[in-house]
Amino acid sequence: MDFLPVFLDIRAQPCLVIGGGDVAARKTALLLRAGAQVTVLSPLLVPAFDEYLANGKVAHRAARFRAEDVTRYAVVIAATDDETVNREVAAAAKALRIPVNVVDQPALCSFILPSIIDRSPLIVAVSSGGASPVLARLLRARLETLIPAGYGGLAALVGSFRDQVKARFKPAERRRFWERVLQGPIAELSFSGRDQDARKALQQAIDDPRLTVHGGEVYLVGGGPGDPDLLTFRALRLMQQADVVVYDRLVSSSVLDLVRRDAERIYAGKERASHALPQEDINHLLVRLAKEGKRVLRLKGGDPFIFGRGGEEIETLMDEGIPFQVVPGITAASGCASYAGIPLTHRDYSQSVVFVTGHLKDGSMNLNWPALAQPRQTIVFYMGLVGIDILCRELVAHGLPAKMPAALIQQGTTPQQRVLTGDLATLPQIVHQAKVKAPTLIIVGEVVRLREQLKWFEPASLGVL
Repeated sequence: MDFLPVFLDIRAQPCLVIGGGDVAARKTALLLRAGAQVTVLSPLLVPAFDEYLANGKVAHRAARFRAEDVTRYAVVIAATDDETVNREVAAAAKALRIPVNVVDQPALCSFILPSIIDRSPLIVAVSSGGASPVLARLLRARLETLIPAGYGGLAALVGSFRDQVKARFKPAERRRFWERVLQGPIAELSFSGRDQDARKALQQAIDDPRLTVHGGEVYLVGGGPGDPDLLTFRALRLMQQADVVVYDRLVSSSVLDLVRRDAERIYAGKERASHALPQEDINHLLVRLAKEGKRVLRLKGGDPFIFGRGGEEIETLMDEGIPFQVVPGITAASGCASYAGIPLTHRDYSQSVVFVTGHLKDGSMNLNWPALAQPRQTIVFYMGLVGIDILCRELVAHGLPAKMPAALIQQGTTPQQRVLTGDLATLPQIVHQAKVKAPTLIIVGEVVRLREQLKWFEPASLGVL
């Protein structure tokens, strides 16, 4: 180990930055975040320092470096492009045993600045010992996706109860208690921003440790339209910790592959006219699994609350007193339209957008056609493929021109994406001739005209294939 990892308390401590360029400004910002009193020594400063000077956050000495300048500082950072000055700074600071960092010159440093994941009061630092700062930044970026922003709040919550837990439990019991808290529902309450509920639950767990035994919980997670890169960090975290996943037909295989490998998988179907499980049975299944103490992932294509029947499922969970979380996903309208190069709104073509389910019931499509057939509006139809003839006919009958542009996006955002364009007059014929199959999204509106200019957004051009 070339360097000893140390977290240094420099709150209200005088620190010196030598240099007035952009790099010096970034180091100054880092010191300020840690609560230091910063002095910058440089004849000239770049504009990045203007705000610090105006707010009185930084003291500026417009002078060149001399060895005696380092004497009264707790930390010194050299960030100049002058090799001689950098060496003089390092020598002067080391002679006085003052911690010194010389940017991009680890051989001159007594300490180095790592890449930081800041979840204050929780801090994670990654360093390559100066061998490859870029590699350290790449690793930090990967860790950022694995450590929720809510960990800072959780750390603060736990810290506020440390003395109470220390007084209540013996050392071995204390460790087991914290492990249950940090991996259970109390942590999830904190992550979801329900700080008061988390605090109340933690107090109850201290008073009665039996309450920290893992209880069941349901995660309603939007899996997006198909491309796994569109998942949220929170969705991925919950997918990795679920004991069982109940998933729909619209969840892509590449998204499903990201679920914890040893999790039980239950297919719920939801294909038109052929449900593996009726909705009511799904609702009760989620309740049963949660009451067995399992962490249940209800994984849906798109977003749970946009034609995903997530509202019906959480009603049952609430009636049964089952804790749950809802994680939004990128809905098919947004994801598929973007990958097809069709903006849903545009100042010159559309000032509003409406999402509609085109699902047929008893052979009819009971929609508010006058409200849909409005000028300068984009209409996105989910599940409208079977009723495509009715859909196009009624929009024209209620005022939209037969030449109104329309698009079909089959398996949007995936490598199998297919986009077909036409208008309200030709769309039914296109569906039949091209043998278009579900899942297919239908977009109607003048914005479809922009596809030829923007179709570079398709998955193949983004390197997905």
